[in-house]
Amino acid sequence: MVARISTIAFQGIDVLNIDVQVSFNPGLPAFTIVGLPDKAVGESRERVRTAQLNHMI
Repeated sequence: MVARISTIAFQGIDVLNIDVQVSFNPGLPAFTIVGLPDKAVGESRERVRTAQLNHMI
């Protein structure tokens, strides 16, 4: 299953358009963040994993 979501991010007073693409496939649970994430995005790994466990994905 593939999903694509358009959202925004704030950088100071500027608004950036963000495209998020997600693919759910059978197998071991894992996720990858690609692009140029900053430290805050890299630290979200634990929050995403907790959300996956809470929703039994």
